[in-house]
Amino acid sequence: MRFRVAQQHGLSNAHSPFRVVERSAGEVEWINRYLDQERVRGVADSTLRSYAHDLLHFVRWWAAAHKTSTITHQTLTESTFLDYIRFQVNQNPPPAAASINRRVGSAERAMRREFPDAARLFAPGFQNWYWRQSRLGYGRPRPALTQLRVKTPKRLIEPLSVDDVARFWSSFRTSRDLAIVGLMLLHGLRSCEVLALNREDIQFPDSQIRVPGKGKKIRMLPLDRDSVKLLDHYLCLERPPSCGQAFFVCLKGPSRGQRITPAGLRSLFRHHRQTTGVTKANPHRFRHTFAADMLRAGISLPALMQLMGHAQIQTTMVYLQLTPQDVWEQYARAVAQLVRPAPPTQS
Repeated sequence: MRFRVAQQHGLSNAHSPFRVVERSAGEVEWINRYLDQERVRGVADSTLRSYAHDLLHFVRWWAAAHKTSTITHQTLTESTFLDYIRFQVNQNPPPAAASINRRVGSAERAMRREFPDAARLFAPGFQNWYWRQSRLGYGRPRPALTQLRVKTPKRLIEPLSVDDVARFWSSFRTSRDLAIVGLMLLHGLRSCEVLALNREDIQFPDSQIRVPGKGKKIRMLPLDRDSVKLLDHYLCLERPPSCGQAFFVCLKGPSRGQRITPAGLRSLFRHHRQTTGVTKANPHRFRHTFAADMLRAGISLPALMQLMGHAQIQTTMVYLQLTPQDVWEQYARAVAQLVRPAPPTQS
């Protein structure tokens, strides 16, 4: 490949550790300038890595379509992103609509930073007008750019069944693995949040856990009695001594005492999926199961939003998907509370 993402260590906080480079010409400057700007804004390393790979995909397409990796104000047209979307849609198999929109969004933001005056880039044909009224009662029409995106299908949340959870859970043998799954199933933590936990984040006296979430946002969550027992058992009997701040660490092998990596967690779940036959058991599916269980138990949306670490209530509302059984049960409960006249009897 002519282009690739390289990770560099020891850089200052003003530079992204992920760089997009070309084999013959070195760094792709416009991409790395954008990554450095996002780094200064305080964007997480995982997000920077995602941006780098999205822009890597875009620059590979540009180089193949235009026979050059150089992008200038003159080479950009109003059909740039439309052609980029067509290229992805025509692939076999095509990527998911969410992936296409994420790549286009990353490229659009980087282009807007690099070429702020390239109005043609943002497709004037997709521009409409709206009337904005001021506080004094008058206003003027202003352009509103409609983002060029692919329509995404409605997201369907499929939680695990009680039998699947029981079968998968019973295949674990260590308190560490049970605690990892328990934090996802009983508290809705993301896999990256579980792996990022430090020893000081588990506050046993208060039965709560300090979770470093997305965007470096911290939230405090309660711990139930079963989770406290699993975490305490792992800490006292399984976690090796003198292994630093990382809470969940490898228990054996050359990496003993080191923090579990995302690849190690994927390998752990892959092994137990093959052992139990629960093919849909993955870390995020346990998080979905937690949210669905909480809603069925009657928790409010604001409380679930806090537990899940969502920034917007619309994200939490995705889990409001009632099954026919849920609809029937709620209908029967409502009918039982109504006061209705008895139907006439037939003689």
